[in-house]
Amino acid sequence: MAEDNISSENCNHKCDGCGKDGCPSRSGGAQKDMHERLHEGSRVKKVIGIVSGKGGVGKSLVTSLIASKVQKDGFRTAILDADITGPSIPTAFGLGQERAEAGTMTTSDGNASEFIKPVCSAGGVQIMSMNFLLQNETDPVIWRGPVISGAVRQFWTDVVWDDVDFMFVDCPPGTGDVPLTLFQSLPVDGIIVVASPQQLVRVIVEKAVNMANMMGIPVLGLIENMSYVRCPDCGKEIRIFGESNIGGIAQDFGLPVLARIPIEQNMSVTVDNGEIESLDVDYVNDAADAVESLIKKI
Repeated sequence: MAEDNISSENCNHKCDGCGKDGCPSRSGGAQKDMHERLHEGSRVKKVIGIVSGKGGVGKSLVTSLIASKVQKDGFRTAILDADITGPSIPTAFGLGQERAEAGTMTTSDGNASEFIKPVCSAGGVQIMSMNFLLQNETDPVIWRGPVISGAVRQFWTDVVWDDVDFMFVDCPPGTGDVPLTLFQSLPVDGIIVVASPQQLVRVIVEKAVNMANMMGIPVLGLIENMSYVRCPDCGKEIRIFGESNIGGIAQDFGLPVLARIPIEQNMSVTVDNGEIESLDVDYVNDAADAVESLIKKI
């Protein structure tokens, strides 16, 4: 009988595939909620992770474009910039000089609780990034993985998010400490996988999709960034990285391709100037629709 009882410290919290009785993590056969609690003053309805299996594919661009589009569609959006050591979200929104403010509020039990206010963009997107906590935005963050993971959790627990419909989490690349912390600590409702059309795209996508599947998180679809360059004279799409196989990969996994984003000079200049919210492009419309349907279906 002793082997039928397991301690919570040895539990992998995957109750569906566990036949052990007497597990302290079970409650009526349901999986114990291991998610971190939001600050009492926060309200977030849906959390969407923007991920990839490698760096340099444009997750921050995709995160910023979708958050801006969903905000323009009438929803309240936020960005949790989980790329602690290499944040670029503030630059895209022209918030390089902004710094987060701290405050104190009285909780329901009468105690004082400290909190951090996210920075709001010109278009109303609530943003929390490590750059907002540094004295200078160019100061390096030289931390080890557990400390970085702790900072990401605090962006969820210690920041007061004001009635957010959709929070987009700009994840660092890969399947290491921070993405794992996010998937375990935050109630992620779905992820979007970003890739670029190089030869290793299948391996990159497969790593991200497999991690999501292992964590039981739905994959909303794939986005291919740097998909092509459009000739300014004839309008032909030039695939400078070669022919993409994103359609075939998406079919293999039973996922939709939500966007193919080109390399475009105007978009690059606009982002570098911190004016991403002024862009009038339709590249991420399908991605925005997929995200918004999570609330519209309710």
